[in-house]
Amino acid sequence: MKNPIDGFSVTKDDFNFIGTDLFRPECILPTRDGSLWCADSRGGVQHIAPDGSQRLICDNPNPDRNQNLLTGSDLPNGICFSKEGNIYIANQGRSSLELMDLGGKRKTVLDSIDGEPLGVMNFVLRDSKDRVWLSISTKHDTVVDVMRPDIQDGYIALIHGDSIRIVADGIALTNEIRLDKYEQYMYISETFGRKISRMKVTESGDLKDKETYGPSDLGPAGFPDGIVFDSFGNLWGTITCGERIFAITPEGDLRIIFDDRNEEACHKIDEAFFNCTLDQETIFSGLGSVAPATASVAFGGANLHTVYVGSLFETRIPYFKAPVSGEPPIWW
Repeated sequence: MKNPIDGFSVTKDDFNFIGTDLFRPECILPTRDGSLWCADSRGGVQHIAPDGSQRLICDNPNPDRNQNLLTGSDLPNGICFSKEGNIYIANQGRSSLELMDLGGKRKTVLDSIDGEPLGVMNFVLRDSKDRVWLSISTKHDTVVDVMRPDIQDGYIALIHGDSIRIVADGIALTNEIRLDKYEQYMYISETFGRKISRMKVTESGDLKDKETYGPSDLGPAGFPDGIVFDSFGNLWGTITCGERIFAITPEGDLRIIFDDRNEEACHKIDEAFFNCTLDQETIFSGLGSVAPATASVAFGGANLHTVYVGSLFETRIPYFKAPVSGEPPIWW
């Protein structure tokens, strides 16, 4: 069967935008009614209704737009709907998993495991068994501390009922994680491993047999961030600060969907990364014009053919039409 993304790519002219005055819309949750829900660095979630109206859902808004986007004190990053329709927030700034109701009331669900601090929370994922998977980027204080190729202290934790445990570790900055359609494999965006990995999911929820999925290196400034499956089985993803959207086919082939990179900046980023001197100023030195610090992709729209793009710096949500529908999320 022909892959629907064969020969498909987009240019800047193919994007439209929705939303205004957004604060760090890193992760986006489309819902069946046409709404978009995106992380907001004021300490909550922004709801964009089908008619375009917006509402900030937050208990105590932080008005500081100048909060550091990697090391700020209250940074909702990955978000996910709970079974009851509330919102789990992986709070990068607070190093905790939070649960927020749709009135904006937040509570801390988890900030330690076995008496040890969680580390930098990145992403949260719920599966069909109502298990909650957590992506913890690093045990260091901030992601800025580990922007180098010789640190692999990220891990994945699993909450199932009253049980909380680490199920995989030794990851080079754990970013977004995704399960395949049948929940047989966990796919892991290893940002400073510059690759996608996957692990088998056992019946008990343990992860084993880690392997590289697709290329062993994703190229210039090849730091993967968000990942998501389409209905054909292609794994879509973003290269943050290297400003690309890619897909890995079921055969493991890399396809570039959108390329907004600054080649000179990518060279400098790579040089600093492999010399273990990469800093925040350098990693953000080549931002693109559509979704600066491209962070995530999410399929939405009535038929799941619309791709919404999350980022750290854009104040709107860019989107384009894909030739294939997304795999329906757990809340669809």
